[in-house]
Amino acid sequence: MFYKDDRLAIFIDGANLYAAARALGFDVDYKLLRQEFDRRGKLMRAYYYTALLDGEEYSPIRPLVDWLHYNGFCVVTKAAKEFTDAMGRRKIKGNMDIELTVNAMELAPRLDHAVLFSGDGDFRPLVESLQRQGVRVSVVSTIRSQPPMIADDLRRQADNFIELDALRDIIGRPPREPQPVET
Repeated sequence: MFYKDDRLAIFIDGANLYAAARALGFDVDYKLLRQEFDRRGKLMRAYYYTALLDGEEYSPIRPLVDWLHYNGFCVVTKAAKEFTDAMGRRKIKGNMDIELTVNAMELAPRLDHAVLFSGDGDFRPLVESLQRQGVRVSVVSTIRSQPPMIADDLRRQADNFIELDALRDIIGRPPREPQPVET
């Protein structure tokens, strides 16, 4: 439940939201997302968290990060770590949980409502702590994908669960087709 005079902030786990929206077959239009939550209350901050590969000439996420930064989002990035797993596969690790948690805890005394865009069960203790401080917490993710993208204990802990698929017509757009690379 949202109230017009709520001081609210949104915290977007970029990789998690991207994966959930992709699983549902749409892309998120971040301009529409910001407008929607501006409409639901007094939006104090809109955070977006993502890891970037260091040393790459071009990162496909760079245009999005730049756009978000210039359009009122607090963009928090860090260098992703690249490694090879035991099976010899190249893996990339770029967990932003601590950064998101620290920002949410710092902002909590000035919030009525926090909206977390992530299904990561590691955020359950954060949600619990925000609630103890009197902040209502809504979690946005999906149970309509196979498998569901939200941890059951996170969904149970939240004051409100918002099905991402229910926001499709408000904040979504059709997925972009990959552009062919010219040689």
